[in-house]
Amino acid sequence: MKIVTLVIIISLACGNLHAQLPVPLNIQKTYTQGTRSASGQPGTKYWQNRADYRIDVQFNPATRIITGKEEIAYVNNSPDTLQRLLFKLYPNYYQQGSARDSRILPADATEGVEIKQLKVNGEDKKFRIDGTNMSLGINRCKPKDTLHVAVQFSYTLNKHSHMRTGEVDSGSCFVAYFFPRIAVYDDIDGWNKIAYTGTEEFYNDFCHFNASVTVPAQYVVWATGNLQNSAEVLSPVIKQRLDKAEISNDIITVIDSADIKAGSITPAHENTWKFEADDVTDFVFATSNHYMWHSTSLVVDAATQRRTRVDVAFNPIHADFFEVIDYARQTVDAMSYRFPKWPFPYPHETIFDGLDQMEYPMMVNDNPVKDKASCIELTDHEIFHTMFPFYMGINETKYGWMDEGWATIGEWLISPMIDTANKDDYGIGAYSSLGGTESDVPIAQLSTQNDETSYFLNAYAKPAMAYLYVKEMLGDSLFLKGLHYYIQQWHGKHPMPFDFFNCMNTGSGKDLNWFWKRWFFDNGYADITLQKLTQKNKQATITVKNTGGKPVPVVATVTYADGSTWVVRKTIACWEKDSVTTLSFPAVKKVAKVVLGDLHVSDYNKADNEWVQP
Repeated sequence: MKIVTLVIIISLACGNLHAQLPVPLNIQKTYTQGTRSASGQPGTKYWQNRADYRIDVQFNPATRIITGKEEIAYVNNSPDTLQRLLFKLYPNYYQQGSARDSRILPADATEGVEIKQLKVNGEDKKFRIDGTNMSLGINRCKPKDTLHVAVQFSYTLNKHSHMRTGEVDSGSCFVAYFFPRIAVYDDIDGWNKIAYTGTEEFYNDFCHFNASVTVPAQYVVWATGNLQNSAEVLSPVIKQRLDKAEISNDIITVIDSADIKAGSITPAHENTWKFEADDVTDFVFATSNHYMWHSTSLVVDAATQRRTRVDVAFNPIHADFFEVIDYARQTVDAMSYRFPKWPFPYPHETIFDGLDQMEYPMMVNDNPVKDKASCIELTDHEIFHTMFPFYMGINETKYGWMDEGWATIGEWLISPMIDTANKDDYGIGAYSSLGGTESDVPIAQLSTQNDETSYFLNAYAKPAMAYLYVKEMLGDSLFLKGLHYYIQQWHGKHPMPFDFFNCMNTGSGKDLNWFWKRWFFDNGYADITLQKLTQKNKQATITVKNTGGKPVPVVATVTYADGSTWVVRKTIACWEKDSVTTLSFPAVKKVAKVVLGDLHVSDYNKADNEWVQP
């Protein structure tokens, strides 16, 4: 099929020839090969590989040495015969000589992950390590074949330069990305060869994990997945409290300071904690011998009465963490019933008092903060990531906006639900000041091609504004219809940007390509200008020009001479075909001032947003 014909077909599927999205050639190929479709649905020939991991790891917090072995059953669901395997060794971010976006302290520079043994189908294999990538040749792995891989490995966890993983304090660690994993092989790029250098995040397949984590006595382990042997690793009274939290709406103190002081939390010997998780993209764990543990649960699915347990593990010297259990519970509730109004998908969510602001499947690693607003915003932002990227399997490495943008709008919307005084405008000011500058490049540019400033703008506030503006234009019901269609089609799979755009169009029944193109692909910036005000027959009208070209809502606050106010607004729909629009409002009373602007409406030049009575 010729490319020009394909583009026309894609446009026809969306019902609008004048609003074609610029589809890259490698993405067009997915339509011709049938793995994806112009309706947004996975194509009839869509596939993805998966793996089952059995991991046994020993971790000594005193030495920070991680020693592990794993058995992997890797299923090749692709139509291709694989001649090699590519692994990700994310801890090699700390390897001496590795390329990285941020400096690390010399004490954290290591020899990287030591692969002590690697076998494929029982045969020893030679391998080549290049930074965070490890490759090896294999005998032909045909479509539908299963490879059995065995790996033994070890490395030393970082102590000082905390980048999403590492020692938190003496006796507490957050251990992420620790095991060698087979990289994603997909229908767009084949193997995911992009090295992990710190800024861009992760892309992993959906897998099944059986993991055993062995730690010293009195160390508690929190992890992705369900704890399978609580009776073996927790004292009876601690287990009883945890069991109560599983079915209780109350906040239960599973471990308090007295338990820690008494040293009565676990059996007095080395313990192996066993966890199991299915259909998740990663497995992480955290451990401490002096953290308190708050827990509660709530019904997240009214139809099935399914519950999710929410845990907070924290150092009691951090006063803000005593409130996190409440904020976390409210976040899970809000996600399930208000936005995105989708039952929280996992059986538990743990917020760990760490040194970062990072999400993982069923886990969050958050640092202490000084004020209530920041604590709420950090908590709900990271928990919101449960849906994007984990439930949806997003390629964060290439498309950071497909998950960070959702976490940002989630933060904007849910924070005021938790505290009505919260006015969260994270990232809006940055875009207002930098829009239209050299740092402001189209969102559609790959995350790997952005510098630090462009990455922040394109991953967070800009896409969040897009989602919010479309939500306002469509209304909650229609917007959620489109969003839920996207979730239904791509849960447990690997959506890319055009899958999202097409699903929103199809699910909502609206052609939104005019907006997707101008906000995600075109140049321009957010800037509107109040040009004039006219009055006639006790009605006032302001004329507003879209100076920057990006479609933003128009919100005008009218102040009358007596001090009363009136707010009038138009959604982004007013810019679909015009660059000038008008808003009218009552002028029964004398108008003193009109100002354009709203909390989540970016504007590069606010100096031309005001009309004042001469």
